Amino acid sequence: MGKITVVGAGSWGTALSMVLADNDHEVRLWGHKKDQIDEVNQKHTNEKYLPGIKLPTSIKGYYLLEEALVGIDTIVLAVPTKAIREVLKNICLVIKTPLTVVHVSKGIEPDTFMRVSEIIEDEMPEHLLKNVVVLSGPSHAEEVSLRHPTTVTVSSKNLKAAEFVQDLFINQHFRVYTNPDIIGVEIGGALKNIIALAAGITDGLGYGDNAKAALITRGLAEIARLGMAMGANPLTFSGLTGIGDLIVTCTSVHSRNWRAGNMLGKGQNLDQVLENMGMVVEGVRTTKAAYQLANKLNVKMPITFALYDVLFNNKNAKDAVDSLMARGKTHEMEDLSIVLGERA
Repeated sequence: MGKITVVGAGSWGTALSMVLADNDHEVRLWGHKKDQIDEVNQKHTNEKYLPGIKLPTSIKGYYLLEEALVGIDTIVLAVPTKAIREVLKNICLVIKTPLTVVHVSKGIEPDTFMRVSEIIEDEMPEHLLKNVVVLSGPSHAEEVSLRHPTTVTVSSKNLKAAEFVQDLFINQHFRVYTNPDIIGVEIGGALKNIIALAAGITDGLGYGDNAKAALITRGLAEIARLGMAMGANPLTFSGLTGIGDLIVTCTSVHSRNWRAGNMLGKGQNLDQVLENMGMVVEGVRTTKAAYQLANKLNVKMPITFALYDVLFNNKNAKDAVDSLMARGKTHEMEDLSIVLGERA
């Protein structure tokens, strides 16, 4: 079995550590808060992020990054997208041999428009980077930690690397597929957070299931449009990292993006929401990046643009939804052809 360091001791990093431990790997969980790591080692819990969950005793917590990376050739990068560059810089200071980096973050970097795998390639020298693999899909950490059935996808430019990571994680509770379309897998995982924020807003406004169903469907069309403009295979958005991740993130109270949107819909401003959440809401940063990118590529994304106005231009949430409903007439089949994979 392998030696694997999970970098990031939040809910998702901890849950994935449990999957790897269940598969008899030697798992090291790194976090930057010493009291949290002490809790992992002494009580075998991580109450802030996974309350009520008992961790396998084989998971060892590390506070010092250089110790966590000794003798490791695979890391799972489970930190927010805004922290990835800084964390990678620190990793590169201490490693001597090339790593396979499995990233599980879902976002796009504003201004550079880089996907997470591109950020990794940008920050890590070639001689220290063996492969980059993304793991993504409809997967709440809370349910993974309870060993509820979960299915995800892994993707890489190198198929053998993706299959290697598939073998690391797959078990009877955690099924893993491979997909060669790393662009589509990353874009689907990132942009669904935008739609989840919007879904939370409609729920906060009390608009019901009709509005949410429409939002998810039209949101998928937006994701596919931007994804295709970036070079993704449109069929990817009909799979786990497209419609699958979209459904789970837009319909569950486990979703921090949905919860943040719900607060916005109930009248809180963005600063209040982020303070109350106490955790990173990836969809906020991704909305800014997608707005910039859609303008650059001339891609129509009305839901994303409306959400951008709510988040960054102080537009009233109800007014934003009403503006979406008042848009001019259009033809649904044009967007359905994109989602079904018929290239124009």
